[in-house]
Amino acid sequence: MLSLSDADIARMRGQLFFEGDGAAHKLSRYWLLLLLAAVIASAGVVADSTATVIGAMIVAPLMVPILGTLLGVVLADRDNLIRCVVLVVAGSAAVVGVGYLLGVLVEPIVAASTNGQVAGRVSPRLVDLIAALATGAVGSVALAREDISDTLPGVAISISLVPPLAVVGLTLESGAPEEAFGALLLFLTNVSAILGSGLAVMAAYRVHRLVEPRPEGSVRTLRRGRATAAIIVSLVVISIPLGLTSARVTADRNTEATVDQVVGSWAEAAGWDLVGITTTSEGVSVRVTGQLPEPEVGDLRAELDTAGLAGTEVELELIPVTRLTL
Repeated sequence: MLSLSDADIARMRGQLFFEGDGAAHKLSRYWLLLLLAAVIASAGVVADSTATVIGAMIVAPLMVPILGTLLGVVLADRDNLIRCVVLVVAGSAAVVGVGYLLGVLVEPIVAASTNGQVAGRVSPRLVDLIAALATGAVGSVALAREDISDTLPGVAISISLVPPLAVVGLTLESGAPEEAFGALLLFLTNVSAILGSGLAVMAAYRVHRLVEPRPEGSVRTLRRGRATAAIIVSLVVISIPLGLTSARVTADRNTEATVDQVVGSWAEAAGWDLVGITTTSEGVSVRVTGQLPEPEVGDLRAELDTAGLAGTEVELELIPVTRLTL
């Protein structure tokens, strides 16, 4: 069976906990790297640069106190657990603040409609939770096994922590609180997944057996149980909005596919081309281009109703195209 030694526990404590003589050095390193990563991530989002955002993921040290929170729960170490939770919360707030300030400085409004980095982080789904659970498990195994610790940079890239927080700040400054909430939900999803899958990995490695035994019903044992239950409950609670978002995205895609089929056939028959379909809060916006005269709409609404879109508002935008031979 999988197991760890006291030396492994001491190594993990040294990597994750901000304690002892080197605590001040670890804290200064944490804040320096985190603030720089926040600037890099925010700039990458504003510039819509995937490479820059990935660079911020590698630099960001936010995974350390999150895994430290996990280890604090497993070891029932109250002091280090509180210290790591405070660092996660304070660090997250600092990244949001950096994103907000950068949003004030840049001229264009950063929003999902015009920025791919934002659009990819404001509508988390259940598949994001599944990916985060797997990535968190890899990170926990890499922490437990020193021989595969070289996978941690890949874990940092796979699980998004600082970029969603930067998006929260940028979208708040842009006046898009719904998008900010979506990005925050993605961050909380990733954190909960890291803690949840990490608990399973640490249980598989029987780390709890290396903790000094305590009397049954003691405060220390009860605290560990409550913390574990809180992590499990958070996963369940977070899965609810993720499930709703997944259902909405699936419904929107099905609607767009139906609109594409019906309007596409109508446009083709009229000699026009369907060039774009966009789902909005009001319904579906369709763009069609072609040469004048404009085609007759005729029974297009009835065809959409017959296809199952009776309750969907479809806005048809006809864009005339003039072609000249020089």
